[in-house]
Amino acid sequence: MLDASEIWASLEAICDTGGRQTGTASEQQATALLARLGEEATGVQPLREEFPYDGWDGGDASVTIDSGERLPANPLLRSVATPAAGLEAEVIDVGRGTPDEFLAHRDEIAGRIVLVRHELMFAAGTVHRRMKYNAAVAHGAVGFLIAGPASAKLVAGSSGRGSEAGIPAAGISPETAARLARTSAGYVRIRLEIDGADRQGTATNLIFDLNGQTPQQVVLSAHIDGHGLGESALDNASGLAVALAVARELRPEMTARKRKLRLAFFNAEEWALTGSEIHLQRLSEKARSDMLLNVNLDTVAGGNRLTALTSGYRGIEPFLLESSEAAGVPLGLYRPLQVNSDHGNFAQAGIPAFRLVSGFNDHMANTRHLLTPLDRRDLATPEELLLAARLTLEIVRRALDVSDEDAATWRRA
Repeated sequence: MLDASEIWASLEAICDTGGRQTGTASEQQATALLARLGEEATGVQPLREEFPYDGWDGGDASVTIDSGERLPANPLLRSVATPAAGLEAEVIDVGRGTPDEFLAHRDEIAGRIVLVRHELMFAAGTVHRRMKYNAAVAHGAVGFLIAGPASAKLVAGSSGRGSEAGIPAAGISPETAARLARTSAGYVRIRLEIDGADRQGTATNLIFDLNGQTPQQVVLSAHIDGHGLGESALDNASGLAVALAVARELRPEMTARKRKLRLAFFNAEEWALTGSEIHLQRLSEKARSDMLLNVNLDTVAGGNRLTALTSGYRGIEPFLLESSEAAGVPLGLYRPLQVNSDHGNFAQAGIPAFRLVSGFNDHMANTRHLLTPLDRRDLATPEELLLAARLTLEIVRRALDVSDEDAATWRRA
């Protein structure tokens, strides 16, 4: 039987390793811990799937204003470093950083540092940070700042830069953003300083296979990595802890189940979903066709309601609602594809996939503190984790035995 205290103990153990930014000692400690916890839950040793990724080592960052006061900043993952003397330029505030706002300021951006706002990550109409960064680059900006939601707190996240040259990018507090506002005298000029260096890195996915009676499989996934600020408790110790609990509960049933369960702990999710992308690329076409469903757990605590982001696969929605009713756990649905976690790679590979997330469209949920130092274990509760586990268990258990005819309807987009 699912045990809230046991799930909470897993979350605390994961949080004890720190923020788990890929390539740090914290992430390596967490990967070792999850290999052990996964083996204890499933009874099988993990397949350790090593893969290369575009790594990066970040250092200090700061914003210096005209008075000489140096204000703290947090370099975004994969940020370009500034010159040793820093980057001096004016700041142009484009609000949220929507396409319309960039268009309205298109003649003023070149040669300046763009300032945008961090948004609630799980909401209809959210403009992802990477889109804002790319827009800044496309309009000729020389730097990029994003202001976080929490008073006096910095914000983390990926710049989204790949192998291209890119521009320096950092997260700042809302108070710092306020001090960079344009006045009647003109735009504020600052010196932006960011340390950072690209490197080639290697990370590890952990795969645990619990065999059923056929090669067909249901993939239950969660990502290991997080960010240096806080404990990455909601994003994504919560998903990891719930996935462990569900696998532990299903383990004794698997010999009687029609399909295999694959428990997948992906890495470098915060680096443009690299771990799951490479995992899928390495599979044969037959192996991918045997994947009936990806149940991706990412930030499953911190809000009052769970939502399934169904990635355009309307065929899975009746099944999810039936599972929700059977579990007695309310579930919302959001259909448009959001490539904001590992389910996005499965969906784009033609595999029915959804992300289970808490706090969707709720601007007062604790999930608003993701990517800030406030993403710590006290944002979650054992009761929230238990509800997510109950719903996930019902979904996965049913998916393992659903008829081939019903499963075929899931691919309907």
